[in-house]
Amino acid sequence: MLALVAAFGLVFVVELPDKTLVATLVLTTRYRALPVFVGVCAAFAVQCVVAVAFGSVLTLLPERLVAGVVAALFGLGAVMLLREGFARQDDDDVDGARSGPQPVSFLRAALTSFGVLFAAEWGDASQLATAGLTARYGSPVAVGVGSWLALVLVAGIAVLIGRKLAHRLPTRLIQRAAGFLFAAFTAVALWQAIAA
Repeated sequence: MLALVAAFGLVFVVELPDKTLVATLVLTTRYRALPVFVGVCAAFAVQCVVAVAFGSVLTLLPERLVAGVVAALFGLGAVMLLREGFARQDDDDVDGARSGPQPVSFLRAALTSFGVLFAAEWGDASQLATAGLTARYGSPVAVGVGSWLALVLVAGIAVLIGRKLAHRLPTRLIQRAAGFLFAAFTAVALWQAIAA
């Protein structure tokens, strides 16, 4: 039980102000909440299983490689968000706040959410913390469940905030802000890759 509580507490504190919340929030402004939540939770489950399975081995990966891949992924996300955020508006989409989440299939929205969060969490502090706690406590199931529950709670908070923002703010404004935030994450990851 101590391993579960320790994993939950540590991962929740690490992820609450992290890119996980921002990425989930942005996805919720683009797609319906339920498929985003399902996709994100599935990505977290796979990431927790990977972290627990490899334990402390993940911490042995070259830091530059992990930081470089994360920087590239966030750079790509920033470009995509900024391109959409500054694209010329069509006559049908004058006010993104009124249009709400985009009408795509449940499966497509869930898979997109899964892919974005799976990539964003790879080599993240929460995954490394999960691997380290697994090695320390020797209780992989408890650590994995604790980490996953913390990530699900952060995703739930982000989905709720995203639903509120989607109806109050223009979608393009949210995309621009998220694009600049992703660009900042890119810069931080590049700095970590260079400094490592």
